[in-house]
Amino acid sequence: MNERMNKLLQTAALGKDEGILIHKPSNMFYLSGYTGEGLIAAGHGFQAIITDFRYTEQAERQAPGFDVLMVEKGVSHAMLASELFAQHGVKCVRYEDDEVTVRSFEAIKEAIPGVEFASLKNAPETIRRIKDQHELDCIEEACNISCKAFDQLLGFIKPGMTEKQLQIKLEFLMLELGAEALAFNTIVASGVNGSLPHAIPSDKKVEMGEMITFDFGAKKGGYCADMTRTISLGQPSAEMKKIYDTVLYAQQTCEDMLAPGKVCKDIDTVARKIIDDAGYAGRFGHGLGHSVGIDIHEDPRLSQLCEDPLEVNQTITVEPGIYVPGLGGVRIEDTCAITENGGRTLVHAQKALLIL
Repeated sequence: MNERMNKLLQTAALGKDEGILIHKPSNMFYLSGYTGEGLIAAGHGFQAIITDFRYTEQAERQAPGFDVLMVEKGVSHAMLASELFAQHGVKCVRYEDDEVTVRSFEAIKEAIPGVEFASLKNAPETIRRIKDQHELDCIEEACNISCKAFDQLLGFIKPGMTEKQLQIKLEFLMLELGAEALAFNTIVASGVNGSLPHAIPSDKKVEMGEMITFDFGAKKGGYCADMTRTISLGQPSAEMKKIYDTVLYAQQTCEDMLAPGKVCKDIDTVARKIIDDAGYAGRFGHGLGHSVGIDIHEDPRLSQLCEDPLEVNQTITVEPGIYVPGLGGVRIEDTCAITENGGRTLVHAQKALLIL
């Protein structure tokens, strides 16, 4: 049994007569290295990937320490898990109740009779909060690719291009520079569309005097980058320049606060006060940041709802923004790693306002 699976059994305080079912692809990858479809069934002394013919060889290659069981016609994943649990005397099955649908759970209960079911209570996500050196290296490389792609994109931006054209070019550059995939759907928002925090790139053409927000990230080694930069195509208005300067000050101030033991809620409060005091109360409606890893949004989060302290080797974004309907918006974001001495940004693209 590998180190991560052992840690999961310890974190979940799994009894000798208990087993685990893992359905989330990100947790399957974290625990085994397997990236295909199926599920993991595990417990004390056993760990298996249950999948179909399309993925059995892949599972054997990616997760050599796991048994690989193949479903067949009339034999479901849960049925094979039931046989495995019966062989090992499992009387209670812990499952991801935030992932499994009601319909799927009913099928699982029917296929695995005679056992109790209990929530896994996000135990895999708990141990995923702290990154090891390999994970940190992957996230940093994903950030490096993202920064290089952005730097190259700057030479292509011209008035009359559409948001979609800029999106396609940026995504192409990330893939060309070595990204294995995109961490999430790229956001490109220009002019008045900048007031939409999660704007969908459109056929709107970028114009002189407008600011353009790019929120994007590469994926490398299964891990995500997340960064945002807002630039100006020509001289911005005085109001948009004020908004940019306010967001930049909030972003850098809070990034400088990152350190082990700092409470997530308290850092978010500082950004919110800076923005409110500048006259933009109510125009920063999302949390200040979130952890990043295999999934683009992980815990802990820099928000008013999170009282967790930061810990060494967590990775977290700092991304304040101001959004004014009818005018536009600005967001600036870095992915950072928490070290013993504070925070270290993994994103090195320029944050001072770029005017093209």
